[in-house]
Amino acid sequence: MTSSERTGSTVSGASREHGLVDPGGLRRYALIAGVGYVVLFVLGIFANFFVREGLIVSGDAVATAANISESEALFRIGIVSFMVIFLVDVIVAWALYVLFRSVNERLSLVTAWFRIVYTVFLGVALVFFFQALQLLDHAEFLNVFSSEQVNAQALVALDTFNATWLIGLLAFGVHLAFLGVLIIESGWTSRILGYVLMVAGLAYVTDTVAHSLLSNYVDYEAVFLAIVALPSVIAEGWFGLWLLLRGGKHQSPLTVAES
Repeated sequence: MTSSERTGSTVSGASREHGLVDPGGLRRYALIAGVGYVVLFVLGIFANFFVREGLIVSGDAVATAANISESEALFRIGIVSFMVIFLVDVIVAWALYVLFRSVNERLSLVTAWFRIVYTVFLGVALVFFFQALQLLDHAEFLNVFSSEQVNAQALVALDTFNATWLIGLLAFGVHLAFLGVLIIESGWTSRILGYVLMVAGLAYVTDTVAHSLLSNYVDYEAVFLAIVALPSVIAEGWFGLWLLLRGGKHQSPLTVAES
């Protein structure tokens, strides 16, 4: 090893020991998270709106069963899309933790954990998609249950997917709020982005709580959808673009914060 190589190795080791982050490395992790956001956006729209909303008819087990049976391939692709989202979300949580740990290591870690908790709930929710598909795709269940009972059980499984995912979105809301705090603390971009992320996070939390408290939530569903969709689309779209175009480009290697 040459003298310059030993010096470079020593500097690199010292940087790791004292919590310093290589600016070039920051850009790399910002790109990983940014690309992940693009994948999540595309697959999320497809799986949620084209598959979940397109095939499942709330409160109508017969229509839902008919839609899934007629478009089984689409439903299966939707399941795979949710599986990819499940995996990509873990990568995004890791990349964001590394990106922001130089700002506030403890808060960055907690922020990542809340995204992981959300992702776990999504993974658990997917079990009920599989259950609904098995009920509708295996004729042997008709030897025990009537077709009406099978359809009803499949709809219950799909509703349980929604409920499980909804609880996960509570953790996702907290993740967005903490991410907004990190953006503000970093000073890397406009503080407005941080505040909009915090509003989006609060909207997710409010919607989940409203589901739990309001027996007539369906009467206000369109209102809550707007409350969640508007800030989240703006905040996450803006944040994803920042990650892809600017994230990590001009940030200085800050010392990891301890509090």
